[in-house]
Amino acid sequence: MNAVNSKPVNVVGMISGTSYDAIEAVAVTFTLEDRTVHATVREHVSVDLDEGLRAGIATILPPQSTTIEDVCRLDTAIGQRFADIARDLSDQHFNGEVDVVCSHGQTVFHWVHDGHALGTLQLGQGAWIAERTGATVVYDVRSRDVAAGGHGAPLASLIDVLLLGARPDHARAALNLGGISNVTVVGPDVEPVAYDIGPANALMDAAVTWLSDSAEHFDRDGARGARGVVDDALLNSLLAEPYYGAPAPKSTGKELFHLDYLQGHLIGRHVEPDDLVATLTALTATTVADQLRQRDVREVYASGGGTRNPTLMSMLAAQSPGVRIGLINELGVDESAKEAVLFALIGFLSVQGLPGTVASCTGARHATVLGAILPGRYPVTQRDSDDAPTSLVFEPGKVPR
Repeated sequence: MNAVNSKPVNVVGMISGTSYDAIEAVAVTFTLEDRTVHATVREHVSVDLDEGLRAGIATILPPQSTTIEDVCRLDTAIGQRFADIARDLSDQHFNGEVDVVCSHGQTVFHWVHDGHALGTLQLGQGAWIAERTGATVVYDVRSRDVAAGGHGAPLASLIDVLLLGARPDHARAALNLGGISNVTVVGPDVEPVAYDIGPANALMDAAVTWLSDSAEHFDRDGARGARGVVDDALLNSLLAEPYYGAPAPKSTGKELFHLDYLQGHLIGRHVEPDDLVATLTALTATTVADQLRQRDVREVYASGGGTRNPTLMSMLAAQSPGVRIGLINELGVDESAKEAVLFALIGFLSVQGLPGTVASCTGARHATVLGAILPGRYPVTQRDSDDAPTSLVFEPGKVPR
């Protein structure tokens, strides 16, 4: 029997990314028909994290030390904030009866040793969301892939492969420029592959926050990078990082690329503030362009906050001649909503027992159903077949820009 889910499932998907500046959330209605997921995005919101939560997250991220009390308090506070947002979207779009909420929460540590992910921790207790919304809640979505031998990342490879197609006639890539840059590549003769490339905005954001004494948190419109001049000696020092040469699949995060890491490279150097930001922008462009070149990518569909940095995007284009670089919007999903839609999709698949990973992309032994599931007010209608979907189509709906 073909995979058919005749009952639409209303889902809220949410994530706070590695820049921990806002919670991205979407309200989406999904159906599964003949192995194609149909998604109608009802709403996308970006809710700034208040300074108290931002400060709380900053104080426990590596290389900072913390206490179990601080972790518990933050786990609760993040869960409550996510719960409020999920309830608002449920009330506005699903008459207060959303079926599923999938929350990524906030990553505070990703444990990688000798090139293997051994554990991962996202805060934002799902019980608060379940109580506030009455929905079935899917959370802690990365751990199962890690347990199956994967990196728990990049989970975006799920939506990327569905949108790009598993066997195009030339190499195509979906590129995310968040705190960390990650890429999914599909081609005609190989299994899809995905991995974290390195810092996208992580080091730029850390530098701007430091240089401005926290008055600014990112290089707005790429202005600092545009004014500065790349310091080639510093850039070469940064490019010597062993992670860039490690084989894929691989994952990384702010446990490696943080302010102390950057300051270590600045010992004995004098670099003007804007020159530092320009150099870090060039680091992102160079590391990404190198990977696109190695995999002979001809088309790139980009998303993430870095796409709104014109200095970064122009540097990347200059280093990627012959590569067409567009936005993921061209494939039907707004780039600013993509990660939240991803977790909505994972929630939709998980409650039906369908896998939410592409094993060749995360490095796992096999694809897995993701997340811990908290039961809601009533069961979600089950699918009619064990067949996983093979494509994703976005139906017309409200997707604010």
